[in-house]
Amino acid sequence: MIVDVSRGSAVESTHHVQGVVCSAAGDEELCAGEPEILTYWRSAMKPFQAIPLFEDGVVEAYGLEPQDIAVICASHGGTRRHTERVAAMLRRLGLNEDHLHCGPHAPFDLDTAQVLGCAGRLPGRLHNNCSGKHAGMLALALHNGWPVDGYDRLDHPVQRRIQRSLRDWMDHEPKDHHWALDGCGVPTPRMPLHEMARAYSRLVRKAQAGHGAAHAVVSAMTTFPELTSSPGRVPLLIMEAARGRLLAKEGAEGVLCVAALDDDWGLAVKVEDGALRAVGPATVQLMGIAGVLRADERMALAELTEAPIRNTLGEEVGRVRIRGSKTAGSLPE
Repeated sequence: MIVDVSRGSAVESTHHVQGVVCSAAGDEELCAGEPEILTYWRSAMKPFQAIPLFEDGVVEAYGLEPQDIAVICASHGGTRRHTERVAAMLRRLGLNEDHLHCGPHAPFDLDTAQVLGCAGRLPGRLHNNCSGKHAGMLALALHNGWPVDGYDRLDHPVQRRIQRSLRDWMDHEPKDHHWALDGCGVPTPRMPLHEMARAYSRLVRKAQAGHGAAHAVVSAMTTFPELTSSPGRVPLLIMEAARGRLLAKEGAEGVLCVAALDDDWGLAVKVEDGALRAVGPATVQLMGIAGVLRADERMALAELTEAPIRNTLGEEVGRVRIRGSKTAGSLPE
């Protein structure tokens, strides 16, 4: 798939996107480009990193609520609602912001970032979009009697525990993948797009079949999508448009995974140059061609299909949209 960025009547930039829609078993697959392309899962793996919290009894031990789970699975906006939820979890653990091994960065939520700037305050580790995930990892360490120091290292018991849990969702042994550090400092695997898509399909299928941990994670994210993301971001727009029917989670460098709670499919896309602005049009196009979007959902996501570009005066000066009406690769005519 090619996403064009226009200015006026001319194309100014282009983004190439790989994508795949497939069933949990992998016996049905619809692809645009190369579904075997290797890329890092990044933050799109957060729902799976939360599964051990249920399997090991961490949720019950610390009284974690569904809203806490939503933030643990989040790439959140750094709003007060997000940071206060993470801070409350840390207090429950007897820890504080300094125990988080993610570095500070400006909030994704632009209004919150502006408020901080006007107040002359620097963002802290709580504002990091991954602070919830890190709080969850600290809870896993404390509950199991493991040291909290170094919980972000690949050889730490927390990360080894997460790898063991990943076996239930991935096609390959987690240790067989190449691992590198995510932007927040914890390990992330490099894997094929279709393996990501199948993992999401398995997650929602097991959730619907009564798998306790999967059901709790999926339910928390789809019930409180505003806690997993921030206004204007693609995963939140998709989950709001689908009103709880679709689970969506983004990762850095143009990665997005989606799955339907009422069907047996999962989707994964990767923008080759990492541009997040191409994710929305490509994802909506791929879901539309695969026939997994309802008419009302397609209408609700119309602005993602052709996202307007505005200048500093708020005037529309261009569009971000899929090139033409057909895509390349093995998609049908």
